[in-house]
Amino acid sequence: MNTRRRTGSRRIVVVGSGIAGLYAAALAAEDPDGHQVTLVTKGALAQSNTWFAQGGITAVTGQGEAAGDSVGAHVADTLRAGAEMNDDDAVRLLCAAAGAEIDTLLRWGVPFDRKGTLLALGLEGAHSAARILHAGGDRTGAAIAEVLINRVMSLAGAGRMELREHSFVTRLLESGGRITGVELFGAPDGDVRTQLPADVVVLATGGAGQLYEATTNPDTATGDGVALAWAAGAVLTDLEFIQFHPTLLDPAAANGTAFMISEAVRGEGALLVDSTGHRFMPDYHPDAELAPRDVVSRAICRQRLLLGSRGEAPDVYLDATGISRVKGPDFLARRFPTIHHTVTALGLDWNTQPLPVVPASHYWMGGIRTDLDGRTSVPGLFAVGEAACAGVHGANRLASNSLLEGLVFARRAVRALAAGKTPVFEALPLELSEGTTHCTRADLQQLVSSAAGVARDGATLELAAKQLGEWTVEPADQAGAEDANLLATARLVVAAARARENSVGAHYRTDFEARPAGSGRLSFVNSRAGGPGNSASQEQP
Repeated sequence: MNTRRRTGSRRIVVVGSGIAGLYAAALAAEDPDGHQVTLVTKGALAQSNTWFAQGGITAVTGQGEAAGDSVGAHVADTLRAGAEMNDDDAVRLLCAAAGAEIDTLLRWGVPFDRKGTLLALGLEGAHSAARILHAGGDRTGAAIAEVLINRVMSLAGAGRMELREHSFVTRLLESGGRITGVELFGAPDGDVRTQLPADVVVLATGGAGQLYEATTNPDTATGDGVALAWAAGAVLTDLEFIQFHPTLLDPAAANGTAFMISEAVRGEGALLVDSTGHRFMPDYHPDAELAPRDVVSRAICRQRLLLGSRGEAPDVYLDATGISRVKGPDFLARRFPTIHHTVTALGLDWNTQPLPVVPASHYWMGGIRTDLDGRTSVPGLFAVGEAACAGVHGANRLASNSLLEGLVFARRAVRALAAGKTPVFEALPLELSEGTTHCTRADLQQLVSSAAGVARDGATLELAAKQLGEWTVEPADQAGAEDANLLATARLVVAAARARENSVGAHYRTDFEARPAGSGRLSFVNSRAGGPGNSASQEQP
């Protein structure tokens, strides 16, 4: 690896290989300051939520503006979906920068789908216009990830950065009031714990979907970055806001397979029906199937309960048969090749029969609190992507904004690596207790799913908090360390859900259904952390 050091150059460790981590690492390695970049990921480069993203990436390009769309409309849709609990400046930055980031991806070779010479634009729930770009029909994340992975591998081959796959970060190193690197184990050193020094650590570790029994996330989504930041004394925020995707293919009816059916299918005209054949979404929201995801997920849960109370089968289906009748029997296979291949392999014909679906944990709006440049409250520590929370999504993420967020804020973080003040955020001190009773991942998933799922209530959350406080996990190996991170994030999610005694966005309390005026964001800081924490505004290196 090239060891040149120039004025302004930094030793940078990027943790995570989703869109935010890959993009940040590539941009930092190509920076004229000559940063020394190491990209660390606990699995292979392709093991990320990004790879499985079907729907697409949101952007208002010149083409969209010519058709009547606008950045202002994208801003308004994002704020409305987030229940106006977003950070306005973050949202405006995100939407205004979208076109330029798409141009970069096009230059780098991402093969976005087209209609003739124009980019193909799709419509998804809560969007006021068709502005979703996709690639390979329903494999947008994989198409973007492939290009970014090839780029970082090329940079590594040229000696401009180092790649460390199958390396698990166990803690953040701290000295003199700032982060100074990471401790990790795995390839190439086996189970020997080694230390990797850094001037700046960028956490891009994704979410924590594995907290739940039903999730669209891969096995790697275990809340690692949030747990690391919490232990280091970083402020966390919006932890109660977890988005549930309405349409996971029901594993009970699909040989145990948990596979997400993209919201874009509903954008093309698929309907939600119950076991009696009733299309129920118009009963719950004027936008029906294109209502925000939290609305659709709650409606499905309520309809299942209603059916059960009547003695009917409590099943819900996504019915795309009407699309086939209108657009032809080959349309679904062309527009959604990955979904078509998967459901066909499972023996399901979605051209002629509805698909059984259930809501599933999908995206964590909360995370490590950052400013608009990815800085956390701990000097030397940045966070981007799903692990971070700059306030873009508010209480509920607008569909297909997540890939865009990874790009926009990764670029801003790289530009800010060499200068700037560590932000100071107001936060409530929180102490998490550690128990002595061993628990398994299945124990955690069952408890969190029942207590902090689509609907929550205070009594159940209180019991869950007590149980979580009695549990412990021995982090003897990577699997144990991941479970320990899940236990920490479970405690944090439940604590935040208990503290928010109202319903807003993706957080729904059956005992506090109304949203009181003036309800604000909740932030917490580890009262037991011995690290630099949130004590002062300091200059970055």
